[in-house]
Formats: sequence, C-alpha cells, structure tokens
Amino acid sequence: MKLFVTGACGYKGSVLVPKLLLAGHEVIAFDIQWFGNFLRPHPALTVVKSDVRDPENIDLAGVDAVIHLSSVANDPCGDLDPKLTWEISCLATMQLADRAVRQGVRQFIYASSGSVYGVKKEDRVTEDLELLPISEYNKTKMCGERIVLSYKDDMIVQIVRPATVCGLSPRMRLDVSVNLLTMQALSKGKIVVFGGDQTRPNIHIEDITDLYVFLLANPQHTGVFNAGFENLSINEIAGLVTRHVPAEVTVTPSNDPRSYRVNSDKLLATGFRPKKTVEDAIKEIVGEFHQGSLRDEPRWNNLTWMQTEVAEAQR
Repeated sequence: MKLFVTGACGYKGSVLVPKLLLAGHEVIAFDIQWFGNFLRPHPALTVVKSDVRDPENIDLAGVDAVIHLSSVANDPCGDLDPKLTWEISCLATMQLADRAVRQGVRQFIYASSGSVYGVKKEDRVTEDLELLPISEYNKTKMCGERIVLSYKDDMIVQIVRPATVCGLSPRMRLDVSVNLLTMQALSKGKIVVFGGDQTRPNIHIEDITDLYVFLLANPQHTGVFNAGFENLSINEIAGLVTRHVPAEVTVTPSNDPRSYRVNSDKLLATGFRPKKTVEDAIKEIVGEFHQGSLRDEPRWNNLTWMQTEVAEAQR
C-alpha cells in the first residue's frame, strides 16, 4: 500500500514508519520537522518537510491510506499558542480529510487522545461516554474526531484514543509521565510528583505503533478505540521507577485535575493484544541511559523546544 503519514518524524512516527516499511508499504513521511528528522533512508520512503496547514503541499495521488499523527502534542504546548493548535489539530485535519476523500483515499486512521474524556470518576471509561475536554489540546482532538467521523460514509475511518505513551523512540520525549519520572531519577536522583493521586492510562510506544499497523491491515474494524492498558496513578509510576533507579520521591501540589481510567475492551475484542508494559519502558530507558545513548536534553521536551527553537522559526 502507498501510505501518507503526517507527523511522521515525531515521537510515535519515528517508531511507526520503520514498521510500515518493514511490512512492505511505500511511505510518504510528511512532517514540518520542528524537532528534527530521525528516520533512516529507505528505498520505499519519501520524506517531505512541509507544514500540514498548507494543503497545496499535500499530494495524495495514488495514496491508499492516511495515518494522521500530526498535532501540537500535550496540554502545555497547546496552550502556548492556542491559534496555532487549532489551525494544526482542527483546521488542517478538516482540509486533509476533505482532500483524502476527493483524491480517492480508501482508509483514514486518526490519532486522537485519551485525554478528550477530561475528568472522569467512572471505573470503566469506555468510548461511548461523554467527552468533556479541558485544554486546547483536548478540545482540538475532539473536534478532529468529529471532522474525520463525518467522512465515514466516504472512506474507512478508524480513530484511536491513545493513553499516555511511554518508551524509547529515535525522536525521544522526556515530557511524558513515565519517561519524565524515569529520567528525573536517572539524572538527578530525585523524582518530583505533582499531586500523585491522579490516575492516568498508559501504553508502550511499541504497542501503540503496532496498533496502527494492525488497524491498517484490518479495515473491518472501524470507529473509535481506546488504547490504554495500564491505569496507574503518578505515585504508582514513581514507585515502579524506584524499583530500578534509587531515587528520593517528593510530592507537591498540582493544579492539573485530569484523572481517568480508560477501558480498552472494545479494542481487545478485535484480537489486538499489547506486548509491553510500563515497567518495560522504564527498564529500556534505564538501559539506554547507562549505555550513554540517552541524555536529558532540551530537544526531548516539547514545551522547552517550542518556546525557543520553534517560536524563533515561526517569526
């Protein structure tokens, strides 16, 4: 299949694209490359450095499927420039979906977020519950979902609501909970937990990228799917980290009320099964750090990088 992947050079994309190539697909990797490009050259890979907000640069001729990962990722980055967040995550999604239908794309996979649920007290947060997003990031993801679903009669639409992703990627992120706490322990010998009782779902990066490959190969499974297999409090994650890295844990107040436990039974009913755990991600990060191949660098923190490098590029 000929695939068009947005956000292909990002945290998830840098793990996903090699898997798609290994599966024999031809891949157009479309990314603005704010955080660089860590994809290795491949005969079936075409890397396009461009802005998803510019539809004139999006060529979907002959494309069989779109995997739309592109967004301003996480709440702090989304709040940094709300206009930019809405343009990328909502307006550009609408333009991309419309163009895909017009050019005969058969399948559209959209990466939403489990955070669209907002604050939930239910033990089983399933796909049919009301969405009450809090931040700009959450709101634009909900908007993106509604846009893509409006085209479900024109192409196969599959929407994934991922939990917080953890684990290693060539384009690493150290601003997501598991990765962040593990690096704090490794580099500082201390972990700072904000709040701590908030429960968040988690998924290993190998599993979320395997899921996109699975959905691509199984177009009969349409609609919206939660993707999170370990609902853990921040305190529990800190406890897992200290099993592998001796560190002092300090708990401080938090102004982030988001707490929810996603249920992924609908996804499991398709036959998909996760293979890795949060603890696997922690051990892998520890191993890379001790080998000297992973360090705490500003480029691995989306907000820090956007406040400096990206802001400068936007001027």
